[in-house]
Amino acid sequence: MLLSKTSFLRTMGLQGAKDQGFEPLYIRNLKRGIWLYFLLLIFEGALRKWVLPGLSTQLLIIRDPVAFYIIMLAISRNIIPKNPYLFFIIFIGFISFLTALLFGHGSIIVAVYGARIFFLHFPLIFIIGRVFSREDVLKLGIATMWIAILMAILITSQFYSSQSAWVNQGVGGEETVGFTGALGFFRPSGTFSFTNGNALFFSFVAAFVAFFSIERKRINKFLLAAAAIALITAIPISISRSLFFQVALTLLFLVMAVSRKPKYIGRLLGAGIGIILVVVFLANTSFFQVGSNVFSKRFEMANKQEKGVQSVVVDRFLGGLYGAVTTKRKMAFFGGGLGLGTNVAAMLLSGERRFLVGEGEWGRIIGELGFLIGICVIFTRLLLVIDLTKRAYSKLVKGDLLPWLLMSFGFIIIAQGSWSQPTALGFSTLIGGLILASFNKPNLGR
Repeated sequence: MLLSKTSFLRTMGLQGAKDQGFEPLYIRNLKRGIWLYFLLLIFEGALRKWVLPGLSTQLLIIRDPVAFYIIMLAISRNIIPKNPYLFFIIFIGFISFLTALLFGHGSIIVAVYGARIFFLHFPLIFIIGRVFSREDVLKLGIATMWIAILMAILITSQFYSSQSAWVNQGVGGEETVGFTGALGFFRPSGTFSFTNGNALFFSFVAAFVAFFSIERKRINKFLLAAAAIALITAIPISISRSLFFQVALTLLFLVMAVSRKPKYIGRLLGAGIGIILVVVFLANTSFFQVGSNVFSKRFEMANKQEKGVQSVVVDRFLGGLYGAVTTKRKMAFFGGGLGLGTNVAAMLLSGERRFLVGEGEWGRIIGELGFLIGICVIFTRLLLVIDLTKRAYSKLVKGDLLPWLLMSFGFIIIAQGSWSQPTALGFSTLIGGLILASFNKPNLGR
């Protein structure tokens, strides 16, 4: 017997607890645009590597027209929220665009590429937060967990395949030498253009796995188990310390959440026992043992190079701000110009991929915009994170875990994620919007 649409969605775990009811056409179109943004974020690299390699350069900004459409439709319906963060960032964007042309690098293409961060992606955070309901957030999370299962299979294949295999094909269809891991293995990129996308994706997955491990009535139990296994598998296979640290941070947020609500302790213990059993099972498989050995070696090598775990954490999670502020390099008052810290600028202005300003995100911002404007942008991002964290904590106190656990991923990437890199910019935009949307009631925006 054929399943109805509602029955099928419920079986797949994509049907919310409550039906969404009637929505105006423009709201449905905005939501479709957001879903398209999400899917292109996940599969942009696949398009550039395997489907349309000849258009890899153009596809680098494939989400920008989608963001533009969403913003124009939101403006036409007057539903863009008015808040100081959005106003200030757009104001800074205009000022920085002009100073880049007048006092900086002078390239209008580079300035436009840099300005899209301020004018397209940052406003999208608040549109997602206005348009998406809480149920929409959960549906996207469940879809993410389905994708995670397939992604884990793909990165395992990439991990064990040679760099000349089609699964490891580089952007533009070129044979690639992947980012070195350890013991002769390379870091897999999944469906993304670069390896950081894989680490960001599974960090994103971790927040939803943590939530559904407590709120199990919201999800198919087999899906939850499979997604958890995919996440555990991805940690060593990715050879990514960033993913390891982010999952640890999510677990810390989860423990803090459960400590506020003792009734969830039993569920947390049950989830913990389940994870231990999965790890014990995987530890007896050859593919997981090899991945664990490679990851351990990579961790050991990197810690020696970067003077220990403490140095790694401080450098990664403070984003090089200290170095950016104290650098002795001569810097113009308005910096080198908006967009100068991107790979696009490096290719256009120097003909090769390299960092024209600081490699760390905060160092890049100050290098592009100058000390005064750069610090203003950094503190705007920090204040937004503080605001979201406070609101998420207030929800947690009332028994709502979703915003708090999403914040476990958003906390770092919104504050100092590398917005010059399209994938990191996309995940920062998406999680910021989903955190705001998780504060909403199911029928908000109708």
